[in-house]
Amino acid sequence: MAKITPQLLNQHLLWRAGFGPMPDNLTWLSQTVPTDLYRKMEKVSQSPGEDFGVTGNLVDGLGKGLGELARWQQLSKDQKIQLRKQSVEALKSLNLAWLDTMVGSDRQLREKVSFFWHGHFACRVINVYFQQQLINTIRRNALGNFGDLLREVSKSPAMLAFLNNQQNKKQHPNENFAREVMELFTMGRGNYTEDDVKESARAFTGWGFNFQGEFVERPFLHDNGTKTFLGKTGNFDGDDILDIILENRQTAYFITAKMVRFFVGDQVGEDRIRALSDRFYQSNYEISPLLADIFMSDWFYEPPHIGTRIKSPIELMVGIRRMIPMQIEAPQVQLLFQRALGQVLFFPPNVAGWPGGRTWIDSSTLLLRMRIPQLLAFSSEFSLQPKEDDDMTMGRPQPQDHRGKRKIRVSIDWKTVVRAFDPVPRDELGSALFGTLFQTQSRIPKEVLDRYVEKDTRGDYIGTSVIGLMSTPEYQLC
Repeated sequence: MAKITPQLLNQHLLWRAGFGPMPDNLTWLSQTVPTDLYRKMEKVSQSPGEDFGVTGNLVDGLGKGLGELARWQQLSKDQKIQLRKQSVEALKSLNLAWLDTMVGSDRQLREKVSFFWHGHFACRVINVYFQQQLINTIRRNALGNFGDLLREVSKSPAMLAFLNNQQNKKQHPNENFAREVMELFTMGRGNYTEDDVKESARAFTGWGFNFQGEFVERPFLHDNGTKTFLGKTGNFDGDDILDIILENRQTAYFITAKMVRFFVGDQVGEDRIRALSDRFYQSNYEISPLLADIFMSDWFYEPPHIGTRIKSPIELMVGIRRMIPMQIEAPQVQLLFQRALGQVLFFPPNVAGWPGGRTWIDSSTLLLRMRIPQLLAFSSEFSLQPKEDDDMTMGRPQPQDHRGKRKIRVSIDWKTVVRAFDPVPRDELGSALFGTLFQTQSRIPKEVLDRYVEKDTRGDYIGTSVIGLMSTPEYQLC
């Protein structure tokens, strides 16, 4: 493990509760304690900030030019494809807007926890209005009450559409929504029966959305019969089912364990997770106290938890941009990187979200991960052939030039990076750069680093060292 210093501990917190440090942070990272830093992050993140507003209404969400939604069935196949294509393009804009917010927002804790919930409540619908509604809901509730978040997400048109509850009707129940609410969003597999799925699906009948993209309960489609769910019997509706799920302690345990794995890692003991989940349950599912229990604990800063987590593609790209302030001339290139690395915001692979961990790394993705800093720093020409995604490409093969060579043009503010190291003596720069960019014990010998960096000026040394260190396997860990 790297030498435990206040700076290392604070960087650990910034990577796990946010997306990593910025150059301006370096002047005080060694002069504060993590608990004070966390309280500051918590305070700054109290406000959710502005909602995203890429699209203004459901019609825009389906594609500009649709007119009345009721005309949808009258459109030709090609017209529908064109409208969906426009919505996919708007989804790309929403993706980039959130990516920029992750990079530049002071509300790092809120954005990072929203990123967690984005993967937990994984949803894939090609309607930018629905997706925008859902991410705005998640960001507003990210640090609040899990019960409120669960209820709002469950009633979002995006999730109802994705999990087919619009088709869930009495006498013909669709079990998809009910099953995933229990298996993936609350209790986890093995903590309910098939009868519980069937009975809860009956309770959710009639939940849907209207042409304005608003949640509606449709009484004429709801099954008013008696249901038995998790040992309780009554004339339950969807809200009753969610209440019963939240009364079950397994829900608190499942959410706590998943948050611990995401923010800390797989090395946390079962007893500790149980204790955290008990406090989460007793707080009536308040998220902020659970996060404080994690990030303000002594054990969070123990060596086994530092520098042992593989950055997701989004964390990697956002972290690079935070440490190296830059302007990307054609920011859409970041979508290519997301696709090639296997994580595109708003396009999870399935309802279970991204598995994470070691799945982020294979021979091809590791090579690209280590190339990205150089591609950005030197405005390089590159060629990528990301796996095609029918939702993003509308089922049509992409033109050859889409897969050909591209040139990325980036303007980097190196002065800000260099200024952050002004207090460091020249002969200590190498160690300072290692300590800033690596969270791991592994270190490249200084003489090896010096062999490949430019030394003409202090700025050259810092700039080429930063890019060189970011282009290593060690930088993939946080």
